[in-house]
Amino acid sequence: MITLILQESTSIFSNGVFIAILGAVLAVLLSGIGSAIGVQMGGRAAAGVLSEKPELFGKMIVLQALPGTQGIYGFIVAILVIMKLGLLGGGTVTPIDAIEGWKLFGACMPIAIVGLISAVIQAKTGVSAIHMTAKQPEASARAITMVALVETYAILALLASILLVQGL
Repeated sequence: MITLILQESTSIFSNGVFIAILGAVLAVLLSGIGSAIGVQMGGRAAAGVLSEKPELFGKMIVLQALPGTQGIYGFIVAILVIMKLGLLGGGTVTPIDAIEGWKLFGACMPIAIVGLISAVIQAKTGVSAIHMTAKQPEASARAITMVALVETYAILALLASILLVQGL
């Protein structure tokens, strides 16, 4: 029985399509987790500010939402992988070997890993920016700029993943 399970798991990890899909799943999953944590952190800080200064809602929502972009980036990369495999639109699946599957898996990792980490780090910056905006509402543009700077690294990871997926 154990031998059968090991043989089946070995064959699963030698299936290139499965490996590529696993990479796409991790791109969505990890960047999405980072974004969910980040948006939650911003929301908690913004809720505290808005309980006393509800007129700052527009400024708070931007700062809260910024860490959510990493989840979108992971989703974009996953869609590109799914399209490359022919899984979108009901067509036939493009068979690929394990090496090609691992290449696509690797192409998903920049946005998966950087998306997870940068969303949380961006949220930490966002929480500080929310507190700054609460004290100095006129500084909200500077606060958004500080939070957006962290976004640069998520965008670089997105571009790396896109270029790697498209180059295969």
